Amino acid sequence: MSQETLVLTEEKLKTYPQQPHGGKLVDRVLRGKEAEEEMERAKTLPMIMVDLEAVITLEMIATGVLSPNEGFMIEADYKSVLTNGRLANGVVWPVPLSFAPIGDRNKQVIAGLSVGDEVALADETKEPVAILKLDDIFHYDREFRAKHLFGTTDRNHPGVDSIYRRMGDTALGGPITLLRRVHWGPFESIRMEPKDTWKLFYEDKKMNSVGGFITGANPLHRGHEYIHRNALEELDGLFVQPLVEMAKREYTRHEFRMLSYRAVLEEYYPKERTMLAPLRVTYIFAGPREAVLHALIMKNYGCTHALIGRDHAGIGDYYDKYASHTIFDEFTPEELGIDIRLFHEVFYCTRCDNPATEQTCPHDKKYRINISGTGIRELLRYGVLPPKEIVRPESARIAMQGIQPKGIDENGLAINPVGKTIKSIFPYYLENTRIGGPKRRKSLEVEQLTIEDLEAVITDVRENADRVYKGIFEEFSYVTDNLRNVQPEWVAEARESIRRQQEMVVDNLEEKVDKASEKASDEFMYQDKSEASRELEVAKQILNDIPAALRKEEMEYRTWNPLPYKRYRGADEE
Repeated sequence: MSQETLVLTEEKLKTYPQQPHGGKLVDRVLRGKEAEEEMERAKTLPMIMVDLEAVITLEMIATGVLSPNEGFMIEADYKSVLTNGRLANGVVWPVPLSFAPIGDRNKQVIAGLSVGDEVALADETKEPVAILKLDDIFHYDREFRAKHLFGTTDRNHPGVDSIYRRMGDTALGGPITLLRRVHWGPFESIRMEPKDTWKLFYEDKKMNSVGGFITGANPLHRGHEYIHRNALEELDGLFVQPLVEMAKREYTRHEFRMLSYRAVLEEYYPKERTMLAPLRVTYIFAGPREAVLHALIMKNYGCTHALIGRDHAGIGDYYDKYASHTIFDEFTPEELGIDIRLFHEVFYCTRCDNPATEQTCPHDKKYRINISGTGIRELLRYGVLPPKEIVRPESARIAMQGIQPKGIDENGLAINPVGKTIKSIFPYYLENTRIGGPKRRKSLEVEQLTIEDLEAVITDVRENADRVYKGIFEEFSYVTDNLRNVQPEWVAEARESIRRQQEMVVDNLEEKVDKASEKASDEFMYQDKSEASRELEVAKQILNDIPAALRKEEMEYRTWNPLPYKRYRGADEE
């Protein structure tokens, strides 16, 4: 490949605030006449058929997304990555890029190959996509890969299952050249490659810092927004990349996820500083290792900072809660080459009246609405907008149209039991009667919750979530405002009325006590003096407990100044 085909020269890259991983932005995309000639030559080479995931990986390699890798790994790099999280030369790389095709016809082709040969890789159209030059051929051990990459060989783990479904016995390693790029369908017009983003960030927008954010199967929610806004407070730009194409069927369809992102970004984000582009990348399901991979992908797109959430790329309960954070302790900032910003789990605290984390909020879970991606998807599936405190309606309305499957089955169930969905978002509901409310006499069990409980908790949150802090503020303002015209007159009137009525009760009871007998003739029909006295004491205490009706005249004592006002204004003469 000639130097002229490189869109960004090494000299140009060196002037930017960021550098590609490994020091070189890989470009192995053939263009123009050279691509045409190589396409014809590829048709004469041995041909291996590849699936969509392999096609996506080929494009990622060729366009520099996975720099410094120029192809599929040889055995030395492959094993070094699995055992050490680094290439054989020591450069940090968390996941192997391996190619071990399955299929009887592919096996026949592989059997006739030797190191030094070239082979064409073709997609389902049987047209070549890329040419692979073989530097290595080695035995592919599925169990070895699963154990070292995922820490488990459990086929219930989607990454492990993918290895056994998609990978054969023989791996081919070597550099690739891309002959043609596959059309991205609805995302073609907004796709961005590294060569585009480096220019956008540092030439067009003249930025010095950009935070990258890669997100998976969920529509944009307020937890994402919390992270984004924190980053935008200190960085020049934000680059948001929702993963598309390879999401599981029960997720929100990627077209609708992208549209939900666009709706919120257009309405709530600074347009000149926020950039959105799809990321067509294969899911590896590698948990913490995938978090590192995503950070390096952000780096290769030109981002100076990687924004990593609590459960970035997490899979069920296979990894510790903050494994995607602690894995970055294994590398120095210098060898990663991108500033890692780690964020704790975000929830909405109705007492704080803000999105918050355990790091910033001291309040009990009875005030919390959790931001659970799975729970949000389930609410959309049940056909209800999630609380506005955790998902903007602009996002949820569009995402609901793309949720799969929609609605519930003949047994009234969606993907997850309704009780699990309620617990994931409304943690207080099992123990408290309502948000911020008292404890139940007996806690509920997840298994006993029904669709009626979901209806109840949604209605409660919609009516009361924003009343918690509002009610607290009203109490503070009533006893604080010196400018009483901003307070409703009826509150003072009601308190005065309550006080007058209670004073009437006290007067009546005082007379009753005065005339009561020391001993009642019938304890069921009449009261003796001691019982009447007890009623009077209670009534007096109630009178004392009635809050004061605060008007201007009752609060004049709070306003005092040692000098006339004109002295404060600067007229300091007698």
